[in-house]
Amino acid sequence: MEYVLQTQALGKNYRKFTALENLTMSVPRGAVYGLVGKNGAGKTTLLRLICGLQRPSYGTYSLYGHNQEDPDIIKARRRMGAVVETPSISLDMSAENNLKQQCRVLGLPDFSCVPELLELVGLGGAGKKKAKNFSLGMRQRLGIAVALCGDPDFLVLDEPVNGLDPQGIVEVRELVLKLNRERDITVLISSHILEELHKLATHYGFIDSGRMLRQISAEELEATCRKCVRIDVSDTQAAALVLDGMEAEYKILDGKQVDVYDAANTGKLVQALSEGGCEVYSVQNHDESLESYFLSLVGAGKGGEGHA
Repeated sequence: MEYVLQTQALGKNYRKFTALENLTMSVPRGAVYGLVGKNGAGKTTLLRLICGLQRPSYGTYSLYGHNQEDPDIIKARRRMGAVVETPSISLDMSAENNLKQQCRVLGLPDFSCVPELLELVGLGGAGKKKAKNFSLGMRQRLGIAVALCGDPDFLVLDEPVNGLDPQGIVEVRELVLKLNRERDITVLISSHILEELHKLATHYGFIDSGRMLRQISAEELEATCRKCVRIDVSDTQAAALVLDGMEAEYKILDGKQVDVYDAANTGKLVQALSEGGCEVYSVQNHDESLESYFLSLVGAGKGGEGHA
């Protein structure tokens, strides 16, 4: 597998505060990699390091196979576009002039990309309008357009839907998916809004207190958070005997609860348990959310488990 970004035991200390601790991660090419963590978990610090805005205290990272100390890291970083913390736009300038200014900064030969970028982010009719008159969602999309100047194939977005209204969130989400699917842009996106990430990400990295707890693909996560029937029973040992006889896939949670997967007929399942001497107290459909999965990881991490 080809990786756009890799970090190895990356750390960042600020006097007595540790922002990142031995963080190792890999972002596959073509992925939408969701960096999941609470506010203050170290997400923005990590993004600032890989964008070259700060230097790590220890550890290494590489972009497109070029180590951070490699002179060619500058060329590799030109393949990146980023919106870290706040969009890099001038509110007193029009959308069009914001993009032209970025073209000058990058040393592009002309402004031919400007109309296309405005159309791409849904601001084709607002090019002459000053950014200060934009909604938060429009400013965020303009910031993404600025990051896309220079035609990068790796886009880094720091909490891009934070503070947006539902319409703004949908617009940013659709833009990210379009960039990934139609332009083959790898996206690293940090967020604490897990429901929204779940609609975007192909891979996840769960971070807490500056440490990577786990990396997992969307497919692996779906398998882990499978839908099941959760049954409260009088005797899990008796339930296990019945379920084994039915060749059912199940998991005993504790002395009173069993999760049964791929239960096609709940009525027959309950009847079989009752006939097997296992009284059924309640039956409910259950599937673990991304949020509950993250919270279980955080709890495991504090107990000294679950580290990647």
